[in-house]
Amino acid sequence: MLLTLILIGGAVLATRFMGASKAAQIAVAVIGLSFVLLVQLTLPVENPLRQATGGTLSGWLILLGTAVITAGYVLLLRKLKARAVTHAETDKTDSMNATELERYARHIVLREVGGAGQQRLRRARVLVVGAGGLGSPSLMYLAAAGVGTIGVIDDDVVSLSNLQRQVLFRDDDIDLPKVFAAQKALNALNPHVEILPYNRRFTAEIGKDLAGDFDLVLDGTDTFATRVAVNAACVAARKPLISGAISQWEGQVTLFDPANGLPCYACVFPDEPADGLAPSCAEAGVVGALPGVVGSMMAVEAIKHIAKAGNTLGGEMLIYDALYGESRKISIARRSDCTVCARV
Repeated sequence: MLLTLILIGGAVLATRFMGASKAAQIAVAVIGLSFVLLVQLTLPVENPLRQATGGTLSGWLILLGTAVITAGYVLLLRKLKARAVTHAETDKTDSMNATELERYARHIVLREVGGAGQQRLRRARVLVVGAGGLGSPSLMYLAAAGVGTIGVIDDDVVSLSNLQRQVLFRDDDIDLPKVFAAQKALNALNPHVEILPYNRRFTAEIGKDLAGDFDLVLDGTDTFATRVAVNAACVAARKPLISGAISQWEGQVTLFDPANGLPCYACVFPDEPADGLAPSCAEAGVVGALPGVVGSMMAVEAIKHIAKAGNTLGGEMLIYDALYGESRKISIARRSDCTVCARV
């Protein structure tokens, strides 16, 4: 019996050395064992071949039974090990460690957010278009809140005149691309979030694919053309858009989401404003703290939307007048004849 096992093992090793697949090696072993069992079942006990291959069937059956049990045990151990690895990887992805739990403790104790809402923030992917006055506070509060992946797209560099209101940057950042300066500052603020910098202008050509890679988009740009492109991309990708705008002492913020029955930017602003009606901050000026107020409001809306807390500004526009300390809300509705979202 031992000699037969050695011969079968030698045949398996020979096929292995010849570069045969594992399936071929198993096939050789199965054929050898099948031949032995056939001999034991069909030949008389006194037959020399049967004697040479063990002489009795019971010995082989015990051996095969032991082998099957051993193989089953090994497979079970491998399966349990694979399951343990999978759970470990899941825990690494989905479970907050002690540092994160302490960092986000003030969120977690909020009844409207809690652990489930914080996990949604942790898994969320948010794109911020523009790293300027509105983008700076939005990015800072999104990162501080633990939004897991934050994309930021802007083709501008930090200038001295930005520092009056764009609190994300420092003197040392002057002449650096804003997205890379933002990445450095946000990584320092919260190392648990991933920052994806896109050092380029947001255009219609890249808009839909870029917006489609995120769960939510925040628009803090200051030109009508870019706002139109961002809105069109979000409509095409069926992504919600939080839009903020500022000028001098006044700002506004709302949430557009035509995929869920809300208006889009073009429903409210279908036409480009006439020259002089919507001057840029460089032309008209802006009080430095106003972008902080409106940008923070954008971040709050994003946090509420992701965590499913309270009521968002969908279908409403919040207007804040810093000069007189007043705020008001107006209702906005989707237009059936909107050229951008009518078919969504």
